Amino acid sequence: MAPIEGSLTKQAVITGGAHPRGIGFAAALKLAESGFDVIVTGISDNEVALTPDHPRIRAVVLDVTDDAAVKTLFEGLDRLDALVTCAGTSSVEEYEEADFLRTLNVNVAGTMRCCTAARKLLAETKGAIVNIGSVYATFGSPVVPAYTASKGAVVQLTKSLAVAWGGDGINVNAISPGWIQTNMARGVFENRDYVAQLISRTPLGRVGVAADCGDVIAFLCSPEARFVTGVTIPVDGGYIVSG
Repeated sequence: MAPIEGSLTKQAVITGGAHPRGIGFAAALKLAESGFDVIVTGISDNEVALTPDHPRIRAVVLDVTDDAAVKTLFEGLDRLDALVTCAGTSSVEEYEEADFLRTLNVNVAGTMRCCTAARKLLAETKGAIVNIGSVYATFGSPVVPAYTASKGAVVQLTKSLAVAWGGDGINVNAISPGWIQTNMARGVFENRDYVAQLISRTPLGRVGVAADCGDVIAFLCSPEARFVTGVTIPVDGGYIVSG
């Protein structure tokens, strides 16, 4: 699937969307259902190989810390209507400087690289950006300090780009996922006692699935969200507001 020159078909790029058990792929499925052609990216050939076949979804390799690769991807497009920046990482070694800086490079600088590279195309279509925050943007984690800091930064970056690029007609928003069953969070969900604690604090009485986030992302990329910008929507079943 390659964008057709002059095509009126809407196009989306979802970084980090290649893995079938991720928020990005759930968003890709919803956008494809809505009539988008979607490019999802993965960090490696192995991850891209996991992407299920779909007539409207194409998977490519992209490292969002590679400035040249990011520019090449977006320069190769003739149209872009939505960018979803799902590429992210975390590490239990984030108190070590190298891991701390790598997490920031992927989650914050990588988000900014992609947004900047996509700006011109999105201005032409009056398109949308959806960034990925986290409930950790609201409270701290003793285990993943870089991930927590990065997601707080993404929320603030979203506000800044919404103000800066509103004149281009670009809507810039974010979601803050709570406890969502994804490949990245698989370690959390292997601990049944911890999951039970999470559910007990969540007003809606369950943990989330990737589609819970994918549906909200698709809304933020749709005409129905045309007058929404600079906001971060929690997708957490009420976890944040439940003290």
